[in-house]
Amino acid sequence: MHDLDLTACDREPIHAPGAIQPHGMLLLSDGAAERVLAAAGDVESRLAAPDWSVRTLAQLIGADAAACARDVTGERPGAVYLGQVKSPSGDAFDASAHRSEAGIIVELEPVVARPTPSGVLLSEIEAVAGAFERAPTIEALCRIAAQEFRRRTGYDRVMIYQFLDDESGSVLGEDLSPEMRPFLNHRFPASDIPRQARALYLRNLIRVIPDAGYSPAPVRFADSEAIELDLSDASLRSVSPIHVQYLRNMGVAASASVSIVRDGVLWGLVACHNATPRTIGYDERAACRAIAGALGRQLRAKDDTDAFRERVRLRSFQDDIVSLLSRDGSLEDAISNHVDEIRRALGGDGVAILRGGDLLTSGRCPSDGDVRALGHWALKRGAEQVYATDRLVEAYPTSAGFQSVAAGMLSVTLSFSDPWIVMWFRAEQVETVEWAGNPHKDDPSDPEAVLTPRASFDVWRETVRGRSRRWTTAEVEAAGRLRAAVIEVWQSRGLMELNRQLVKTIDEKDLLIQQKEFLIGEVNHRVQNSLQLVSSFLALQGRSSNQPGLAPALEEARRRLTAVALVHRRLYRSDQVEAIDLARYVEELVADVVQSLGDGWARALSLNLAPVLIPTDRAISLGLVLTELMINATKYAYGGEPGPIEVTIDEHAGKIRLTVADKGVGAPAQGARRGFGSRMMEALVKQIGGEMTRTDNRPGLRVTFTAPATAVQNRSAPAQPSVAALAASPGA
Repeated sequence: MHDLDLTACDREPIHAPGAIQPHGMLLLSDGAAERVLAAAGDVESRLAAPDWSVRTLAQLIGADAAACARDVTGERPGAVYLGQVKSPSGDAFDASAHRSEAGIIVELEPVVARPTPSGVLLSEIEAVAGAFERAPTIEALCRIAAQEFRRRTGYDRVMIYQFLDDESGSVLGEDLSPEMRPFLNHRFPASDIPRQARALYLRNLIRVIPDAGYSPAPVRFADSEAIELDLSDASLRSVSPIHVQYLRNMGVAASASVSIVRDGVLWGLVACHNATPRTIGYDERAACRAIAGALGRQLRAKDDTDAFRERVRLRSFQDDIVSLLSRDGSLEDAISNHVDEIRRALGGDGVAILRGGDLLTSGRCPSDGDVRALGHWALKRGAEQVYATDRLVEAYPTSAGFQSVAAGMLSVTLSFSDPWIVMWFRAEQVETVEWAGNPHKDDPSDPEAVLTPRASFDVWRETVRGRSRRWTTAEVEAAGRLRAAVIEVWQSRGLMELNRQLVKTIDEKDLLIQQKEFLIGEVNHRVQNSLQLVSSFLALQGRSSNQPGLAPALEEARRRLTAVALVHRRLYRSDQVEAIDLARYVEELVADVVQSLGDGWARALSLNLAPVLIPTDRAISLGLVLTELMINATKYAYGGEPGPIEVTIDEHAGKIRLTVADKGVGAPAQGARRGFGSRMMEALVKQIGGEMTRTDNRPGLRVTFTAPATAVQNRSAPAQPSVAALAASPGA
């Protein structure tokens, strides 16, 4: 045994007491279930084995039970029931076994009564589970559970005991005999059941103390050297002497505890007390474990149902709020007009909305100055976009001055940069808690405090201040969803406003485009008229002049003007003004030239044009060059008669290549007189940075003009005559 004077709170090694309760026996064997290493209890007389240390496990409990014990593994928690074992004197014992690091631990407890048939037991458990399902509330469920556990076990008092968030306990359900003292709705301090005890309750689901006045039976080892034997999973483990004294102080002679586990967490206990020694058999223990499991599942189902209803209610509020905020008008006006709905959405006694320097409140709230200070404090918490507390004074001591209206707060931060925060307040809820004894007699937080049992369980009333109604998980989640929804509405309104501005800008741009198109159309009309007037004037002059050679020169000038006018028309019809499709332009230009020459030339002309986009100014230059080349071909290659002419355009390595080839008389003789057209072509070639090559087409002449597709800057090049001037000048 451990010296009680050296035991401190939460550090008592209750898992290894070194003894068992004497109503049963314990055997420790090696892993092969052969040699017995230790024993506890009256093994010598009850099993007629004074020489137990030299016997095998099979010799003590029988071959069948020993074989079952050998097959027990440590994979499943808790003990495995081996069946009933008969002693040499004819006494019957319920045997169970589990593995520990030291070996196989076998426990033997006297059979209490004839076991209930399994069919009857299952039928009764199903009936209890059905009653649990029909319970309308958790309080009703706990009351039914207390009644059922008392009916099954026969104890004088049965309590359904829940562990609270602060680790204290509260009695939610109770059933007791008239002479027992009630503890319904009473609180028990956390120190009554230390943490290491709660850990064992989660591991070993049922613990029975048949007689609280027992004297522990020590574990004796076959070898002289004893070890610290871990009895965490042993039903017979001797309990802490402090707990035994605790039971005596309550007037309890026997007890049993059944763990209520929910989602793998110890939710509470079924605490059974009796004024006289009492125990329950293995079959009733199994039934209690099964019923406690059903109770844990129903507790979760009831909580989930309540939480679902709360979430549905809050979701409806949230949808209503979002609908109100999404209507036409500014978001600030929408919030101002519906601040009371926002307060009710999360059950606040008051609400405050702080945005920048503007403050809006509704319901019971602290003063404006206190709300602003509280809002700035909440904003400084940074990462906590949703913050909830029912004890604001513990986190923000200044709130002690206004805790009557704001003991609890739920806040959502919508924007840190603005800043923008919404705070719901709940007023102080003064509560009178009835404790089963003074919970402040000892300080359980002191690691050096000596753990001693309480001597008094008289009702001790405590008035709790500075707390509000708790914010439920569903309410905190709803606050987070509401925050996301409001931000989405805010962003949607911003996008809508941006879209309105964009639409307005587009409308203004469309108007400008319409005005520009009208202006361009007017300019095009005037330019085309002017060019047509000049062209007609040149044609008229050519027909009316009797001067030899003037008419052809004027016709050539007219064709050059046609090339310029054609580019202008294509630009006006195109969606792009900075570039032009060279192939389509050349096709129209050649058709116009052929039309002026006569029908015979249309059949003699062949085009091979690749689609190429080039800048507008370069298209005019290329058009003039092509016009001159065709004039030369029609004038000199065939002596004015129709003959084959091939026009080719392609693009390679960023350069445009224009080729005009004929099958005529070939290149002019060296030293021939150079006319105006030749000089104009040379000027155009230099102006756009191209080059002209003439090769023998065998027969005829092939002229290839190559130029970059885009303009090349050449500041050192001499100034060239303008295209307009070249086009308007008649050839010599």
